[in-house]
Amino acid sequence: MKLAFSSNAYLHYSIEDTIAKIASLGYTGIEVLADVPHAWPAGLLEERKQSIRDALARHKLTISNVNAFMMNAVADPRQPYWHPGWTDPDPHYRAIRREHTKRALALAKELDAPHITTEPGGQLAAGQSRTDASQIFYDELMPCVEVAEKLGVPLLIEPEPDLLIERFGEYLEFMERIDSPLVGLNFDIGHAYCVGEDPQEWVARMAAHARHYHFEDIAATRVHKHLIPGHGAIDFAATLRAIAATGYDGWITVELYPYIDNPDDAAREAKAYLSRVMDAVGIVAKD
Repeated sequence: MKLAFSSNAYLHYSIEDTIAKIASLGYTGIEVLADVPHAWPAGLLEERKQSIRDALARHKLTISNVNAFMMNAVADPRQPYWHPGWTDPDPHYRAIRREHTKRALALAKELDAPHITTEPGGQLAAGQSRTDASQIFYDELMPCVEVAEKLGVPLLIEPEPDLLIERFGEYLEFMERIDSPLVGLNFDIGHAYCVGEDPQEWVARMAAHARHYHFEDIAATRVHKHLIPGHGAIDFAATLRAIAATGYDGWITVELYPYIDNPDDAAREAKAYLSRVMDAVGIVAKD
């Protein structure tokens, strides 16, 4: 397993400075935010893409994932991460999400990233049934699946509290309709814990779908607020043992976007804590 840190905690810094900082803290990977101020695909010129490539090479950092979940660039007043959503009642508005996802897939290909992550449908609107929302999500997602297949870049769905797909059973039900090896799961252990699905109990069951993991801690209240690993109630030792037992040797990305006022300290503490836990359970972090 390899440890990465998400650039979405570094919104006060350029992507080049963020790459330098994450590398200096001992991580070997970075999750690149496909959003302002780092890599908003709709406005990313070729020289900016090359600058990202150059910075990655200079600091010997590898992209663990392209995060296409957040869309701060749109500045939706309802919520800056979830909107525009896949299931927004306005088809013109949800088209912004669809086209952003296509561009993020292309960006991942250009930056040699292994996959992108996206939201699991949106929030249900007033009067919108789960059946209708699921159909809309499917209809909007499939053009992106076609792009993923054309480019050979996996598109990972990330279950999220308060959105259409919160739980793994809902993910599996939705995936019964998707016949593509290029669609998979971003297993966020904090999100699972928030909805009462303790991650160590679900890793084996979801191993066939999981292509990438997000790590953060959550308080015992199970309220959805990302905490530095070790500050909450998640059993990281049990979770890491369960992941290791599946044979997974890919990226674990630490996602601590609430810590934008002091991301260095959060990233440093998370790295030290997870390294100690990995050592304790006999897992060697790979470069």
